[in-house]
Amino acid sequence: MDPAAAAVLGGVAGLALGLVALLAVRASERSQSAVPVQPEPALPRGVADVLAVLRESAVIVSADDAVVKASPAAYAYGIVTGSDLAHAELRDLVRQVRRDGVIREHDLELARGPLGRGLLTVRARVAPLSTGHLLVLVEDRTEAHRVEQVRRDFVANVSHELKTPVGGISLLAEAVLDASDDPEAVRRFAGRMRVEATRLARLVQEIVDLSRLQVADTLHPPELVDVDAVVAEAADRCRLVASAKDITVHVAGDPNAQVYGDRDLLMTAVRNLVDNAVAYSDAGTKVAVAVTRRDALVEIAVTDQGVGIAEADQSRIFERFYRVDPARSRDTGGTGLGLAIVKHVCANHGGEVTVWSQPGHGATFTMRLPSASPTDAEDDVDPTPVTTGEVRG
Repeated sequence: MDPAAAAVLGGVAGLALGLVALLAVRASERSQSAVPVQPEPALPRGVADVLAVLRESAVIVSADDAVVKASPAAYAYGIVTGSDLAHAELRDLVRQVRRDGVIREHDLELARGPLGRGLLTVRARVAPLSTGHLLVLVEDRTEAHRVEQVRRDFVANVSHELKTPVGGISLLAEAVLDASDDPEAVRRFAGRMRVEATRLARLVQEIVDLSRLQVADTLHPPELVDVDAVVAEAADRCRLVASAKDITVHVAGDPNAQVYGDRDLLMTAVRNLVDNAVAYSDAGTKVAVAVTRRDALVEIAVTDQGVGIAEADQSRIFERFYRVDPARSRDTGGTGLGLAIVKHVCANHGGEVTVWSQPGHGATFTMRLPSASPTDAEDDVDPTPVTTGEVRG
C-alpha cells in the first residue's frame, strides 16, 4: 500500500475511535447524573373487578391526584371527568387524607354538572391504600335527603293544621262557658264547635289514609273491584252536601268496568274528587262523573263547572297541604290532603291522575287505572249493567 494512503487511513480510524470514546464518556456522565424514574405502584389484583360491581361511585387516585381507576357509577354521576376528580370539594378531601393518612368521611353537596343549579347530596369517604393510592367512595344520598325533607315538612304541616281546629274548639268551649246564661249563644257556639270537630276528624282520617298508602304491602293481595259500584257509592256519599248547594251529580259511562286493587282506597280517591268538585262549584251547577274504558285502561273523570285552576297552580295541586286559595279551602273544610291521597292511590294501583282546567271554565280530574283483563274478570262480572242516571241533592 502506498505509504501516503496508509497514513490517511490511520488518521481517519484514529479520529473515529476518538469520537466514539467521547460519546461513551458523555453518555456515562448523563446516566450517572439522571434521577431514575420510579414506577407507579401496581394496584392489587381484583381491584378493577370490585370497582365494576360497586353501586357507589368508587375512584382510586394516584399520588399526583390523577384518577387511576373508577367505577361506572363515578362516570355516570359526574364524579370523574377525564382523568381528574370533577369537584374541588373531593380534591380537597383527598389532599387532607394524603397529608396525614387519616381516613375522613363527610357529607357534601356537589354540583350535578357544569350547568344549572342541580345538586347531589353525597357522603364521601376517603382512605389511603397500602399501595400509596387513595380510595374515594361517594354514596349518593340525594333521594334519602329529599325523603327526609318531605317527612320534616309533613310533620310541620300536620302540626300546624291540627293546631287550628284544636285551638278553635278550645276557644269556642270557653265562649260556651261564658255564655251559659244565653241559650242562643250557646247553640251558635256549639254549632261552630261541631264544624271544627268535623274538620278535625276529617283531617285525622286523611292523615291515616295517606299513611296507609305509604305502606309497601297496601295492595297485597289485590281484589277485583267493580268501578261502577265505587263511583255510585262515592257520588251517593256527596248527596247531602250537593243537596245543600242545589248541585246535580251526574253519573254515566261504560258498564262493567273493573280493576284490581283496594276497593276502599279507590272509593276514597273518587269521593275526594267529587267532594272537591261540589265544594268548588257554584250553587245550581252540575258535577259529572264518567267512567270510560280505553286502551286497556279504566278512566274515571270528574268534571265541575267551578272557578277553575290557573295553569301555574296545576303542577302543585297534588302536593300535600297545597291550596290554590287557602281562605276558600278553610271555608269549604278542605285540608289540602285530598288530591295528594288521590295521586298516591292511583300510583299504588299502577295508574295516574291528571287535571285539565281553565280559570272560569271549571276543571276535569281524570284517574287512569289498568283495566282487569276480560279473561280474568269474566267469571266475576255482574252481567247487569250499571244504571246511568243522576244523584240529585
